[in-house]
Amino acid sequence: MRIVAANVWAAIAYVVADIMKSRKIAFGAVIAALSLVLMLLTGIIPVGTYAFPCFAGVLLTAIVIDFGIPWAISVYAGVSVLSFLIVSDKEASLYYVLILGIYPILKSLFERIKLKWLGFMLKLLYFNLMAVIAFFISIYVLSVPAESFSIFGVNMPLVFLLLGNAVFVVYDICVTRLIYLYVNVWRGRFKF
Repeated sequence: MRIVAANVWAAIAYVVADIMKSRKIAFGAVIAALSLVLMLLTGIIPVGTYAFPCFAGVLLTAIVIDFGIPWAISVYAGVSVLSFLIVSDKEASLYYVLILGIYPILKSLFERIKLKWLGFMLKLLYFNLMAVIAFFISIYVLSVPAESFSIFGVNMPLVFLLLGNAVFVVYDICVTRLIYLYVNVWRGRFKF
């Protein structure tokens, strides 16, 4: 009798685990599809080069919160590859891959650091390093003309980097508040 009961419980556990895996896959696919739609919009709406990769990256926070970093990395990797393959705005894809897509995953790691100022400095260091790398990849790989980064003789990359830091801090604060809303308000409406 005990063997039968143990087998029944094992079967139930297997079914529950299979259902949870199916939910992870389905939710990851929905987030990936929404992210790709946002990335595709970058080719239609010019301002979207910067805005839509931000929104697509924010969607990954739900995966990080509900299913963990490994699932979020797999969704991020899928969206990254597909965005380079099908999105016409390669610069937006570059920003997604280097900065905005991976940021929700890194944010969860940076915020585990006990010294808050150190976590914040690591976030800024990461942003600045990736912004500089994105700039050089844009010029030397994606063939964006270097002249497009100067206005009236003013070297704009440095100005963009300084403004980018301010925008990044605001973005980080907004993502933190969206995470709070997701955990405390929206998450209860989804059954995962």
